Amino acid sequence: MVAVGTLLLVATPIGLHLLPAADSDVSASRLLAQARAAQGHAWSGYVETEGTLELPDADRFSDVAALFGEPTRMRAWWVDDDKWRVDQLLLTGETDLVHDGEFTTRWDYEHLDATQSLDPGIRLPRTADLVPPALAERLLHGVRATDVARIPARRVAGVSAPGLRVEPPSALSSIDHADLWLDPGSGIPLRVEVYAAGSSTAAFTSEFRDFSSARPDDASVRFDPPAGADVGFDDVLDIADAANQYAPVRPPDTVAGLPKAASSDRAVGVYGAGMTQVIAIPLRDREADALRDQLATTPGVDQTPERTAVAVGPLGVVLTGGPGDGGWLLAGTLTRAALLQAADDVLAGFVYVEDDR
Repeated sequence: MVAVGTLLLVATPIGLHLLPAADSDVSASRLLAQARAAQGHAWSGYVETEGTLELPDADRFSDVAALFGEPTRMRAWWVDDDKWRVDQLLLTGETDLVHDGEFTTRWDYEHLDATQSLDPGIRLPRTADLVPPALAERLLHGVRATDVARIPARRVAGVSAPGLRVEPPSALSSIDHADLWLDPGSGIPLRVEVYAAGSSTAAFTSEFRDFSSARPDDASVRFDPPAGADVGFDDVLDIADAANQYAPVRPPDTVAGLPKAASSDRAVGVYGAGMTQVIAIPLRDREADALRDQLATTPGVDQTPERTAVAVGPLGVVLTGGPGDGGWLLAGTLTRAALLQAADDVLAGFVYVEDDR
């Protein structure tokens, strides 16, 4: 009897994941409304992502390359947009992000190192951006009811999740579509797949393997550094934040017909929104040269004396200039023609400024 009981305890969760999904007759527009209403909703769970985007592994961009090109496992607790914790699980330990108000603490378990920083408005992607609810919120920005359609339900984290296909509202996007499956109770996206134009295989997938829509307790999102930990503060989060703070340039207000975001009031420009977005980062010689060398070895690279361009799935990358020139790095989900036009517009429209910090 003990053996049978143990078997049932183990088999029940597995069985829930294997059951066929029961679909519903909820409309696509209703699902879109539910997903938007769920933005900011509390949740917790175990997330796995799978990326096929083999980005250049240059020094200052290696973390981004790993996020989009390798499997990532995360345990996450989300109270709201001001209070959350995302732990990336590694073979040798974990690296955690703990967000509270305006500050984020990065905890490196292996090196007993905790670094707090002010959360900047412009930065490179990180693990917390790729959990299904956060990724879906970004993709749905600017999407209209006419851009969505129903797709069959599938079982995600043991839940029969109705499916929603989202197509970009702009012809400038390099994304063909994104597929979302939602928790029917809360509307929280449980699985997100992103497809490049012309591809039948998802370029990036983020999925809950275990999920709860209940509010996590405060202890789950609190970080107390253990004895012996090295605790510090960093006023520069990453290369995008550094360039935005210190580069003596200002990008133009519009590139490729896309307006600059209101948050782009310094050196880095963010243009467009949702599935049609590009960031323009000014780089110094040493960062630009290292990245240019990496891009040059990427399959499908198109390199001229004026620029280096690569497309990896739906993500396009252009680095202007040649060796020793520095350059502008543009990366985003634009078609090749739109991305090259954006690079030309940045070069033609940026201006130098005096330090006004």
